[in-house]
Amino acid sequence: MSSTLKQIFLMIRVNLGSLPRRRAISLSMVLSVVLVVAVLAGFLAMARGFEAALAGAGSPDIAVILAGGTNQEAGSDVPAEAIRSLAAASGDTGITRADPGDWASGSAMSREVVVAVDIKGADGVEQTLSLRGMDPGGPAMRERARLSEGRLFAPGGREIVVGAALADAFPGLAVGDMVRLGAVDWRVAGHFTSGGSAFESEIWADMEAVQSAFDRQGQVQSLRVRLAGGDPERALAALRKRLSTLPGPPLAAVSEADLYAGQAERTESLIRLFGWPIALLMAVGATAGALNTMMSSVSDRAIETATLRLLGFARLPAFAATWAEAVLLSAVGAAIGAIASRLAFDGWQASTMGANNTKMAFQLVVTPDVLLVAGLLGLAVGVIGGALPALAAARLPLGAALRANA
Repeated sequence: MSSTLKQIFLMIRVNLGSLPRRRAISLSMVLSVVLVVAVLAGFLAMARGFEAALAGAGSPDIAVILAGGTNQEAGSDVPAEAIRSLAAASGDTGITRADPGDWASGSAMSREVVVAVDIKGADGVEQTLSLRGMDPGGPAMRERARLSEGRLFAPGGREIVVGAALADAFPGLAVGDMVRLGAVDWRVAGHFTSGGSAFESEIWADMEAVQSAFDRQGQVQSLRVRLAGGDPERALAALRKRLSTLPGPPLAAVSEADLYAGQAERTESLIRLFGWPIALLMAVGATAGALNTMMSSVSDRAIETATLRLLGFARLPAFAATWAEAVLLSAVGAAIGAIASRLAFDGWQASTMGANNTKMAFQLVVTPDVLLVAGLLGLAVGVIGGALPALAAARLPLGAALRANA
């Protein structure tokens, strides 16, 4: 066994020593692996970033009430009578109590409506954004939301506060600017951050001002409520029981965290659905390239291999050394691809269509497990692509190899 290991290490040294003669084709194999790793890491980082943006937006202590059998605000219309009944209800409703009808009391309830508005970006192209009308207590129900500049909108006024992701991307949304949304002009009162969550892709304004400006009088698409007590699941169950007793269209209550998690899961699955096939197709091409590279390597080292075999080296060292070379080249490519992906993609700004068919900005997140999965795929290129050439090296006809290179 000791003799076999020595032979393997010696043949690996011989193989690696001949790499300068095959510099171009070896570099092409490394580069193909780098591209495979970068493409897969990019798609996985996109999925993770989208998931993080939506997961950061939801809180288990907040419930969202929707109507119309939908899990999105766009198709929901919560009746005003149901809202008044919840605000005035006594007993265990699962909701933190507030003064009935006092929507400015802080953070017990917030009626909300979402309107799609078009705004020109820095490139002059119009993009569709979300304008969310909410009661004065609405911002306080977003626990991670913080004013970064200016102030909140004034109740009843045509003022807006803009998420940080939009403020950075749209030069016309600076504090103090006037911007036309719909048919009227609005003043930017402030900017807010929310830990990089999906809320930063929204514009917030007073509920009644939005209803008036967009002819949505009386429409409430969702009702956010703060769940009572320290047990959100029990409070949510009590709220659902109360909703089932209300007359009118059926109402559904869902944890804000679950609402956004469901939206994230659908889009994340779609991103992976596109990303994995593309990465695998590239991996197949890279494997074919690795096969060609290593077959060239076997041919180039035919005399060395045949000479060592005649000196008493077994077939196993020839097989192991060739395979080790392929794995080493792919490992170098995987490492370079992982480092390049981390430097290029981590924190990179991207955007997609959100739940209300409006732009949602998010950052790509390159985590260690993303790099591990992408790196393993890159490493598999060498493991699979080097197997057949390694077998060819082990079965190399000694006489033919020496005569061909005589």
